[in-house]
Amino acid sequence: MALGALLVMGLGTAQADTLPDTAERVQQSVVGIATFKPTRSPRADYMGTGFVVGDGRLVVTNFHVIPESLDTERRERLVVISGHGRDTEIHHAEVVAQSVDHDLALLRISAPSLPALRLGSSDAVRIGEELAFTGYPIGMILGLYPATHRASVAARTPMVIPARSSSELDERRIRALRNNPPMVFQLDATAYPGNSGSPVYRKDSGAVVGVVNQVFVQGGREAAVSQPSGISYAIPSDRIRPLLDEYHANGN
Repeated sequence: MALGALLVMGLGTAQADTLPDTAERVQQSVVGIATFKPTRSPRADYMGTGFVVGDGRLVVTNFHVIPESLDTERRERLVVISGHGRDTEIHHAEVVAQSVDHDLALLRISAPSLPALRLGSSDAVRIGEELAFTGYPIGMILGLYPATHRASVAARTPMVIPARSSSELDERRIRALRNNPPMVFQLDATAYPGNSGSPVYRKDSGAVVGVVNQVFVQGGREAAVSQPSGISYAIPSDRIRPLLDEYHANGN
């Protein structure tokens, strides 16, 4: 009896949930992507989520999160917002590498450096594995309060990456998406438009294996919030490495 009880207790300890501890660490590296205009109210217009990698001054997000243009005459600029709640800091940001086909962008932010996440191997992700993602599903309406969700990997599936406008859907890109569409993770998880750019990571180590980029919507865009489908998609993290290589190849 005593031995049996000991074995059960040991099994429970081995299977202890590591996500709460991991999420606490990950949240320090998750940031908001916004545009900032001093003459606007509110001055920051939230666009999506991002996360810090590399030397602490590089941020990964979705390409479709980045605005096509900025109102530079009225001093509008792209920014990254870090911190928690209403205790936040604004960092000037610039796009230093991008992949339209994989819906990814790499930003460089002004000092100081922030805690960075480690990139894991997305090739090692298995169907049925449970991961997690952290981001800002409803933006920064009440402040910078990240939300963490569990996500089961349902499939690797071809995905048509969304374009921000019809001008980006040139003949070459349409042909490439039709003949060789990028493979993405289909997740059994409820994400929202504000989660675009959220890191998908392993619950034990926090290693990033994907980037949330789309949610499956039944009906109009408003239905993504009022009637979420519970199906989301994420770009594999291995697609981030070419952007880092491009950035470093340019002498950075």
